[in-house]
Amino acid sequence: MTQEDPTGLSSLSSLADSGEAVSAVTHDSRLVMPGSLYACLRGATFDGHDFAAQAVSAGATALLVDHRLGRDVVGDTPQIVVDDTRLRLGPIAARLAGNPSQYLTTVGITGTNGKTTTAHLLAAIFETNGWPTGVVGTLHGPRTTPEAPDLQAMLAGFVESGSVAAVLEVSSHALELHRVDGTEFDAVIFTNLGHDHLDLHGTPEQYFRAKASLFVAAFAPIGVVNIDDPYGRLLADTVAAVENDGGFRVVGYSSTDISDVEITAGHHRYRWRDAMIEVAIGGAFNVSNSLAALTTAVELGIDIDVAKAGLRSVQPVPGRFEVVRSVVSEDTGFTVVVDYAHTPDGLVEVLASARQVSEPGASVTIVFGCGGDRDREKRPEMGAVAGRLADRVIITSDNPRNEDPDAIIDDIMRGVDDRYRGRVMTNPDRRSAIGEAISEARHGDVVVIAGKGHEQTQDLGTTIVDFDDRVVALAVMGDVA
Repeated sequence: MTQEDPTGLSSLSSLADSGEAVSAVTHDSRLVMPGSLYACLRGATFDGHDFAAQAVSAGATALLVDHRLGRDVVGDTPQIVVDDTRLRLGPIAARLAGNPSQYLTTVGITGTNGKTTTAHLLAAIFETNGWPTGVVGTLHGPRTTPEAPDLQAMLAGFVESGSVAAVLEVSSHALELHRVDGTEFDAVIFTNLGHDHLDLHGTPEQYFRAKASLFVAAFAPIGVVNIDDPYGRLLADTVAAVENDGGFRVVGYSSTDISDVEITAGHHRYRWRDAMIEVAIGGAFNVSNSLAALTTAVELGIDIDVAKAGLRSVQPVPGRFEVVRSVVSEDTGFTVVVDYAHTPDGLVEVLASARQVSEPGASVTIVFGCGGDRDREKRPEMGAVAGRLADRVIITSDNPRNEDPDAIIDDIMRGVDDRYRGRVMTNPDRRSAIGEAISEARHGDVVVIAGKGHEQTQDLGTTIVDFDDRVVALAVMGDVA
């Protein structure tokens, strides 16, 4: 039996009526169990249709396909033929999971930088408001945003465990690949747009379009947008012009909304709507992140005093301007910061923040590299930023994966202006590079270790080894002491 249905949703009901109940959906033939709908997705290097026979052998109840497969391949297994299996997978996964986002106050956050911290801050406000909250993001799994079946299963798990809210980091990959389709958001947030993921999107314009695709009434009624960011302003203006009549409302947030700003390495505070906001996270760029969370929470009906208390309760976010500080003595005390910054814009933000919290006349040192098998175009841009903004630069290895670490370093070095070459050195051994930076630090200096943040391993291509910048830095500082 073959069911032809462009969306596949009607066919699910028909299967149930015929006694072929589907209890789960997966796109991985290795995870198929009796009762599973196997979704045949097309990838860059594979075609899920090629594994349909394997899925049937494993007990698949039905197949989601974009063309009919022969009986010689899948026998009489029911096939739901849709126009695009990836496009239709999200809503189908949501339906099979019981549409869990409908039972949660759900917020999606997209942008190049700031998603993780903003999610952390917003979840703290929700919890303080008495809303048990689940979080999906970089700190919670191998993908920032899981594939649709996994995402919907996570949301269903939140509901089952008693959560009433969910905060999701939504990557551009997730939007391009329709992973959040079928999710109903109460609000979506745009933090900023910089240079990243052009290996997938091709151009900055396509990257922006992917991010902007979340800001439609089909996903949410409210978009909270950083209008200090040029792309945020463009998004707000464009979406407002197109979507206002369609039930979508844009709410902008900006540094002009606040006053009396104070920032240290481990803390920031400011006045917003006559309320003094205090957050135990440093870095100037985190002011924007807390403002995004605060604006969204209030738009969702949370009292400002509750939101204030939530932000006051926040603990540092792992690997996001995380201070691993060792004051060895009054004469040699310095600050070491670990941050996930892995884009040119991210480096600008973290170095500006480091400069702001360093003592007058002190130096800022940065240790960083770039990931292998990823967007190569940003490498020289990151070299240019580091050379221009830091007093001392050590370019090292990040996660080289299947590339030669020295070749990646060469790509970064090509962007360093000749005027700044004297302050830049290279060392492909990340542990040794961190040691060099810390051993040379003096009183009042700030050492930034950027790129890997919260990560606890290093991907060397043929092997993955334990490596946590924070642990290494603390060990080095112990030796220095």
